[in-house]
Amino acid sequence: MASAFIFDIDGTLVDSNELHIASWDRAFRKFGKVVPPEALRAQVGRGSDQYIPQFLTPEEFRAFGQELDDFRSKIFREEFLPRTQPFPKVRELFERLRHDGKRIVLASSGKKTDTVRYIKLLKIDNLIEGYTSGDDAYHSKPEPDIFLAAVDKLGGVPRGEIVAVGDTRFDIEAAGRSGLRSVAVSCGGTEEAILRAAGAVAVYRDPADMLARYGDLESI
Repeated sequence: MASAFIFDIDGTLVDSNELHIASWDRAFRKFGKVVPPEALRAQVGRGSDQYIPQFLTPEEFRAFGQELDDFRSKIFREEFLPRTQPFPKVRELFERLRHDGKRIVLASSGKKTDTVRYIKLLKIDNLIEGYTSGDDAYHSKPEPDIFLAAVDKLGGVPRGEIVAVGDTRFDIEAAGRSGLRSVAVSCGGTEEAILRAAGAVAVYRDPADMLARYGDLESI
């Protein structure tokens, strides 16, 4: 089994993806852009620096991209973040990993303030060694920057001993570009076939399923 794990947060540890989609829909509409929900959903997992350009022309991005991002962050934090709930058994899974001597770092494409809020919500601050967010990297997922920053926080653990855990193909692609093995959870809404095609060596339903099948996890 790996000696360390790097976990994504949104859609992996907390049930937030549909709330992100709703907040993006609100933001794009404010700036006169109507994007089909399925298109918004397909890009979930990217940080805002990668997400917004999928739907704006270069001219639109220069004109109001940053303002759109700021507005979306504000309404998500004020209206949607308080509605976010943890997936079952996250703390119990982390306790089991820590009991077995495994090290844990979080790696999110989201804002640092949101990441801190999630850590408090999950009650895992005493079980992790740190976290990285979209604010810590020049490019967000699927680029490797955020995972590479998380690897650095593990203080020299060889990449071959680290497993990344995420819920979107962008998490899995970023892990691969970082030289990490990855497993996936499907609770964020991405189909298992897509996650495996992106490179996940195993797919679980959610953190509770990872805990229930812990013996399988040990063989990865």
